[in-house]
Amino acid sequence: MFDHFPFVSVFLALAALTLTPGLDTVLVLRNAARGGVQAGVLTTLGICSGLFVHGTISALGLSLILLQSASLFGWMKFAGALFLIYLGAQSLLAAWRGETLVVETSGTSKLTGLRAFRDGFFTNLLNPKLIVFYMLFLPQFIDPSSSALPQALLVAAIHFLLGMIWLSGLAAAVHGARRVFARPLMSRLLNGCAGILLIGFGGQLAVFERP
Repeated sequence: MFDHFPFVSVFLALAALTLTPGLDTVLVLRNAARGGVQAGVLTTLGICSGLFVHGTISALGLSLILLQSASLFGWMKFAGALFLIYLGAQSLLAAWRGETLVVETSGTSKLTGLRAFRDGFFTNLLNPKLIVFYMLFLPQFIDPSSSALPQALLVAAIHFLLGMIWLSGLAAAVHGARRVFARPLMSRLLNGCAGILLIGFGGQLAVFERP
């Protein structure tokens, strides 16, 4: 089933998404600032655990679509490529504007581990961008001749590992990271690189997968 799985393409696309500063990054930095490194790592674990839910739901939906129409599946792949371009354009726009992360550090109460995990899990689970992303991203790499669920869970597992490494690293270096990512130059660099990767990858897929 995984003999022809495009590991490199999946890795690059997910790496670009993971490195893009967003809600998950802000939440991890905030919780780490309030509750320490452990709270930041548990928040990360909650965020990344939600990816398997997105992967499962998307795979079940894709399975139903495949049973109904191969043409519709092709249109979904094309829409997913355009969505990657849209995400990339947003990142480039944020880089152009010089948008930075604003990390809230007020308050002295410590977060419990359960609350940190819960914050991350539900923030990820209810993130509309991720819901749309997984539904439109997975068709790019799903082999219609094989079961969609194992392939979707593999994509989620790769995303999980990338997210755990990146966000846990930020949590471990939270005090320095807050100052670094608050600088417009660093935010521009991250947003710009992620935007170029997403647009380039999405553009290639859009041409290749055009219905």
